[in-house]
Amino acid sequence: MNLHILGICGTFMGGVAALARELGHRVQGSDANVYPPMSTQLEQLGIGLYSGYQPADIAADTDCVVIGNALSRGNPAVEHVLNRQLNYRSGAQWLAENVLPGRHTLAVAGTHGKTTTTSILAFLLEAAGRDPGFLVGGVPENFGVSARIGSGREFVVEADEYDTAFFDKRSKFVHYGPRVAILNNLEFDHADIFPDLAAIQRQFHHLVRIVPGEGRLIVNGEDKALAEVLAMGCWTPVERFAIEAEAEWQAELVRADGSEFVLKHNGQALGTVRWGLLGRHNVMNALAAFAACHAVGVEVNNVIASLADFVSVKRRMEVIGTAGGITVYDDFAHHPTAIQTTLEGLRARIGKARILVAMEPRSNSMRLGAHSAQIAPSLDAADAVVFLHRPELPWNAEAVVSALRGEGHKVPTVDALIDTLKAIAREGDHIVFMSNGGFEDAPRRCLKALQP
Repeated sequence: MNLHILGICGTFMGGVAALARELGHRVQGSDANVYPPMSTQLEQLGIGLYSGYQPADIAADTDCVVIGNALSRGNPAVEHVLNRQLNYRSGAQWLAENVLPGRHTLAVAGTHGKTTTTSILAFLLEAAGRDPGFLVGGVPENFGVSARIGSGREFVVEADEYDTAFFDKRSKFVHYGPRVAILNNLEFDHADIFPDLAAIQRQFHHLVRIVPGEGRLIVNGEDKALAEVLAMGCWTPVERFAIEAEAEWQAELVRADGSEFVLKHNGQALGTVRWGLLGRHNVMNALAAFAACHAVGVEVNNVIASLADFVSVKRRMEVIGTAGGITVYDDFAHHPTAIQTTLEGLRARIGKARILVAMEPRSNSMRLGAHSAQIAPSLDAADAVVFLHRPELPWNAEAVVSALRGEGHKVPTVDALIDTLKAIAREGDHIVFMSNGGFEDAPRRCLKALQP
């Protein structure tokens, strides 16, 4: 089959492309934003990439056009597909029809931590000898690819609550029919399509409704919004995970930075996890993954030690390098809660060393200003923040910058941002770039600029 994927460089659609290529299909695709790490992965797989959405790039012998949710009516490629009555599918539908049948699907949902939790879960299943398939919204370092078919029974998928496509406004995760679903956390996000938290809770309820009674729901026992979702109706056994609340799966922190903790199941210690990730949020991610492994029959105590070898996902506090005694990180955090927990984890690790944050408000919610009041408090662990305020940002970042606990700067371009960081950084500092977009390759450009 010949496929053309519109929006192919998105983290999800890039994974769909990788799976289709592994199944033997000829795959090409188009996107307006072609940047690493997804563009690199696609090129390595021999997938042809087109910049922009030109109808002429869709080959005449294309059997199916897979359309990402970033595309809408008026897009020239979309209009071409409709006018020519070409066969088309959403990415989620294509996955459900071509990859998931016959598999035990484990879906990882939540506002934060989906990518990391999905990666941990796939890694633990691999350590248990299950050879899982997976689709991750990033590139797990231990696997080197964002998706693979796998030969085992289990398929792990990052389950996004964002809508499916311009022609299917259901959340993507309702397509997956999971046997095990992780509900990691739930906060308001995606202000471009959801009016309030209640609307997102309704979508999570739709997911809960389709998990079979012989399956399992793995739920954050500290999350009030998820408790409200379950109260809408639940027909599946529930296991909860928590650090401070009562739950079937618990962690006792040995180190405050989360790098060492005791894993407990029903009050019994199973073993001690020592690993490279930081922060309370990552401990919660690991708890969810352990619980999901147990739900599909893995002897959890046999895989605890393997987490010492887990390497996080690209762009999740990824160390880009060190120059002049200054360490540069690239991170995907783009929601106030994720920003806060990520920086708190780093602070617990490095103590009193300075943290400088370079922030690009790029997510739809950020650009709309839905989280503007929460941004400054989320940055309390930072000693200085350089805020990229592009001219097209529809709200004034001055209020955010002035409310910062530490030093604050507002700049209009990435060049100015790098210049500012170079001027204020000193030996021993840690610079964290935070954006869910390409950020014009700012972390690597900054590292180069800091070279003596």
